[in-house]
Amino acid sequence: MKRVLIVGAGKGGSALLEILHTTKRMEIAAVIDHNKDAPGISLAKKYEIPTGCDWKSWLDKNIDIIIEATGKEQVLKELIKERSQNTVVIPGAVAYIISELIDEKEALLGRIKLQMNNQELILNNIRDGMIVINREERIKFVNQSAQRIIGSKKDQLEGRRIMEVIPNSRLPEVLRSERKEVNQKLFLENGKKIITTRIPIINAEDKLIGAFAIFKDITEVVNLAEENTDLKEIKTMLEAIIHSSDEAISVADENGNGLIINPAYTRITGLQESDIIGKPASVDISEGESMHMKVLETRRPVRRVRMKVGPGKKDVLVNVAPVIVDGKIKGSVGVLHDVSEIQSLTNELKRARQIIRNLEAKYTFDDIIGTSPEMKLALEQAKVGAKTPATVLLRGASGTGKELFAHAIHNESDRKHHKFIRVNCAAIAESILESELFGYEEGAFSGAKHGGKKGLFEEANMGSIFLDEIGELSLNMQAKLLRVLQENEIIRVGGTEPIALNVRIIAATNVNLEKAIMHQSFREDLYYRINRLPIFIPSLEERLSDLPELAEHIIQKLNEDYGRKVHAVNERAMEYLKSYKWPGNIRELENVIGRAMIYMHINDEVIQRQHIPELGTSSQGSQISAAPRAGILPLQAAMEQYEKELIREVYQQNNYNKTKTAEDLQISIRNLYYKMNKYQID
Repeated sequence: MKRVLIVGAGKGGSALLEILHTTKRMEIAAVIDHNKDAPGISLAKKYEIPTGCDWKSWLDKNIDIIIEATGKEQVLKELIKERSQNTVVIPGAVAYIISELIDEKEALLGRIKLQMNNQELILNNIRDGMIVINREERIKFVNQSAQRIIGSKKDQLEGRRIMEVIPNSRLPEVLRSERKEVNQKLFLENGKKIITTRIPIINAEDKLIGAFAIFKDITEVVNLAEENTDLKEIKTMLEAIIHSSDEAISVADENGNGLIINPAYTRITGLQESDIIGKPASVDISEGESMHMKVLETRRPVRRVRMKVGPGKKDVLVNVAPVIVDGKIKGSVGVLHDVSEIQSLTNELKRARQIIRNLEAKYTFDDIIGTSPEMKLALEQAKVGAKTPATVLLRGASGTGKELFAHAIHNESDRKHHKFIRVNCAAIAESILESELFGYEEGAFSGAKHGGKKGLFEEANMGSIFLDEIGELSLNMQAKLLRVLQENEIIRVGGTEPIALNVRIIAATNVNLEKAIMHQSFREDLYYRINRLPIFIPSLEERLSDLPELAEHIIQKLNEDYGRKVHAVNERAMEYLKSYKWPGNIRELENVIGRAMIYMHINDEVIQRQHIPELGTSSQGSQISAAPRAGILPLQAAMEQYEKELIREVYQQNNYNKTKTAEDLQISIRNLYYKMNKYQID
């Protein structure tokens, strides 16, 4: 059993106390709050749970979980700092969310209760008697007409066994057989004769939960006939019942033409009576088949059928039952339940989960594909690195999967339950990079936020920070990063007080750092700091034996994105892929396979050679076709040669800085990496 300490006895803390008090796996050790009159303190005393105002005195009492419910960041920081190694601290945001969920649950329960009251009101105002029993044969509901026909009050009936009230009732038999009985005669002990229909109650999981009977006093029917009651009055009453329902109801006649709809139906579908009455039952359906027509054909009810209705394509669940009189089908009644709002909330939840997922490390070592010796070596080094606190330097060409390795290292380390922050050093402008990494104080510069702002290093505290393209940092930023590595602390822009950090740094680069040191574009002291545990990730050309497995993985991923059913690459196509050098590595392979799948016919399941676009340089070298005349290069070869020389010249002029080179050439940094790999420019 886990011992829990709740710090904060406000609304959130009280909500958590209510929930955890009923949990057998949790023992609430104490509830702490400076305010002795806080609602959670009173509640804890009611449950005979210890209370107090100083949480520090409880830290040595075998506390497994501390829930910070004050909502104060400073309290959370102190709790994390003071807790024992085996104690888990849960932020106060959880308490707030749970409190909101409980409030929402209470609101939903209120709406359900209101709906149940409305339904009971309707059932109490119909002329037919109704009795509902549970699986134990006890009466759970009787309407006013049933009380009048049986001759007993509600409090004399509900809770009693049905056989005690109506000894010759067949409702227990309906429970056992799970089959309905329609229009059966029955004599009551008070001398009344009734016609009754008995139906089992089946829930959404197809489980029997009870049965109900609807019955009519035949004497009352005769009296109605003798009094020559106008049938229009009965129709008016039926329409009033239908129109008062919050559920959308539609009625079709025996030919499948619309007969009646209520206002709730119009509200959900957007269709008026003029759009439905007298027209085929399928007129309101946007997607799916008419359940009215299906029920009229099969004479069997349908339940919980999903479809879209109306011009707005409203998502609904439909229940439809046949109307049978004297063995002849006279029409059908359908009830629509609007599930668009539920679907919308579900989509919002999915989006929220995706946002949360993007803030975490998404990949593990299981997501890294490759069994070649080169890849096995890199994986073994990375797994060793994950278990140590040392700075890891991931080295390899663009597109080899350095970020994938960074995710996996974080998830394999003891920091996996903390944040994983990704920073592309080449993608952030030099002018704002320092404030992004280290944060800033209020008033540090024009436009600074009130109260200042945390930097990415602070956000990653206790977790990991991934510095991609670290070779693109300026010498000034390199010096500041070196201080972080040496002192384990940062100073915000505009600040003077150092902030201590505990952050695992994972760096990555495709730059030849040794050459950069020679060209004085990378600090030698920083190089030795980050190069404690270098991991060289092989290029795709170095591990072509992994290509079939990689291709299969990419195909499965793209099948989900494109809605295709491709399952293989044929032998000839695979040989063609293996003959290429892959300067763009895995990223380029994914691009090529993606284009191949786009070019394929929708029903094709195997990638053929003709589906693959023409690739450039093969492993045998660029085979330029013979020039039209001796001494004259083909246009494509001449353009590539000029492009290669231009990139090399601009790269040298910019002191081997890729970011400035890309800016001068007016191309993206990724495009520059691709071209430099293609032309083998170091």
